[in-house]
Amino acid sequence: MNTLKFAVVGAGEFAFFAVTEFVRVPGVKLVGVYDEQKENSLKFKTIDAQIKIYTSLESLCAENDIDLVYIATPPYLHYEQSKSALLSGKHVICEKPAAIKLEHAIELRKIANERGLLFVVNLMQRYNFLYDVVKEIIDQMMLGEFLHGFFENYASDEALGVTHWFWDREKSGGIFIEHGVHFFDMFSGWLGEGSIVASQKLNRPGYPHIIDKVHATALYNGGLVNFYHAFDQPKRMDRQEMRLQFERGELTLYEWVPTRLRMIALCTETELTFFRTKFPRGNISFKQSFAEPQIVRGRFKPFTFNYKLSLDTGDDVEKQDMYQNLIRSMLQDQLTWIYNRGHMRKVTGDNAVASLKLAEDAELRATVLQARNATMTVTHE
Repeated sequence: MNTLKFAVVGAGEFAFFAVTEFVRVPGVKLVGVYDEQKENSLKFKTIDAQIKIYTSLESLCAENDIDLVYIATPPYLHYEQSKSALLSGKHVICEKPAAIKLEHAIELRKIANERGLLFVVNLMQRYNFLYDVVKEIIDQMMLGEFLHGFFENYASDEALGVTHWFWDREKSGGIFIEHGVHFFDMFSGWLGEGSIVASQKLNRPGYPHIIDKVHATALYNGGLVNFYHAFDQPKRMDRQEMRLQFERGELTLYEWVPTRLRMIALCTETELTFFRTKFPRGNISFKQSFAEPQIVRGRFKPFTFNYKLSLDTGDDVEKQDMYQNLIRSMLQDQLTWIYNRGHMRKVTGDNAVASLKLAEDAELRATVLQARNATMTVTHE
């Protein structure tokens, strides 16, 4: 097997966590690290004592012995750093988002495509088993047509001090762009291309430079999805929930890396067999059960079912293990493509662009609305 040699740009805590998983993938070797603060890079020697500590991005990109660059710096650096790596002939895996501006993400994808290089953002949610099962349920219309969905993110700000770059829109792009791309991508993967129809954002009282709550509504094939992100919780209260409502049931997933799924459904014998096969450890509770198919109506349509049931599967205690598995799966998928261009990846540069397109639109609409409301308030006063 060929050995892919990679280097890291941005030696923060998450980069260390991710790289610890990267090196567990066969055929991958860490060879170098660069961070503006050299002392941050030194901890990576605990992964491999032989790695080289680079003193500049230019020297790292000039190194012929590096095949791929993993970029884990704040978002405002992603565009220039990814571009430098691509132009030096290196594959790139970048943390989300691809860039702060959509036009820059499109440019990076174009450079990579023209040079036959990998450019991908670590949208690892698509490697989750639960993501795949939900998509299969949707594609086969086991619960009927999609009607409505939501994602509620009550995230912790305990590690985000007042001066942290996360609150600086020029550095992070704002919550939609820095964080929301993960979930715009998930719902697009399930439901197809979406469009933003409304969005807003709120300042933290007493801190006019901090936006800590955002909300957007997106339209996917006739169904609305509400996205709410708030960074205002203690770490012990950090929690997430997403739900998809259909004609014959609903699916609810918990945690931002979903590890638990709860379903309420009207289903047939065939669908029950599918659910039992996919969730062999799931706890199924039958609310109603009929030997002969029953017919009910909704949306002026008849639906046939044998069972009304609830299913609960998964355990949020496994979240860390799940996260580690997703990171390794993402890298393995991309690595396979590097050596076999016929391989169909779950995540490509197109995902980076499409998710950022929705995030940028949500951010711009919310900014316009906030400015309009501020003007109206001043006028009223």
